[in-house]
Amino acid sequence: MPREAEPSLNEKTFVLQALQEKLRLDGREFDQYRPLELTFGEEYGVAEVSLGKTKVLAKASAEVTVPYVDRPLDGVFQISTELSPMASPAFEVNRPTETEILLSRLLEKTVRRSGALDTESLCLVAGQKCWSVRVDVHVLSHDGNLIDACCFAVVAALRHFKKPDTSIEGGVLTVYTPAEREPVPLGWLHSPFCVTWSFFGEEGDIAILDATRAEEQVRVGSCTISLNRHGEVCQIAKLGGTAVEAIALLNCTGVALTKAKEFSSYLDAKLAEDAKRRDKSGRAELLTAENDRVTG
Repeated sequence: MPREAEPSLNEKTFVLQALQEKLRLDGREFDQYRPLELTFGEEYGVAEVSLGKTKVLAKASAEVTVPYVDRPLDGVFQISTELSPMASPAFEVNRPTETEILLSRLLEKTVRRSGALDTESLCLVAGQKCWSVRVDVHVLSHDGNLIDACCFAVVAALRHFKKPDTSIEGGVLTVYTPAEREPVPLGWLHSPFCVTWSFFGEEGDIAILDATRAEEQVRVGSCTISLNRHGEVCQIAKLGGTAVEAIALLNCTGVALTKAKEFSSYLDAKLAEDAKRRDKSGRAELLTAENDRVTG
């Protein structure tokens, strides 16, 4: 398995000394993210996310299948990740690295196990037919903080995606094309986001958000906090590394909540902008029942 080139001793010393002097190589504050950009494709469910030089593409799709025997009233939902050599020389096709395995598990816990997607709404005929929703995540460029970028891309793709409309008459299932009926969005319950902290120093007393690849290579530990804008924590993953004080983790969680609210507001604005762009005929305004109300 190919190994990623490790930074030299001078590079490690330079990064660590800069952090001790409260400086980052790109001039950001310790709790500041790189510029976040979200672009939707022409198809529903395609989202490209850029976090600095880290770029991720997520594509959601759906097909009719048979539900699991032990979950006859639920649909199927799965997330697939792909880290190719195009993203980093350390990745190899069909040979998952530790990074890819951890990424898949964190996305699974954050989005699927937190109940963000209403899988019961994917059921078509109990025990016989249901929708199988799949999100494929492709890492296009890896410059650090893959977890946060991939999680944002998955949530954006699912919220943007619309599945074909269906009807059942006489036990016969009919799936309509977009030309016959307008596709319908997924049943979405809440939007969880990942916020990853990196720790530096012998005791892990220096914490920064959104570490670049150069910073990740010299950190002594990391912690990923998954939560939504309501402050509901889905998971906290501290996978090894130097021990961190409980008070420090509580402070990190408080900042993570602020970032999750910012992510949620940004995604809502982008979805509204895309919906307005697609609604060329102005049908959305005609279907909106909003009245001016005077409140005392």
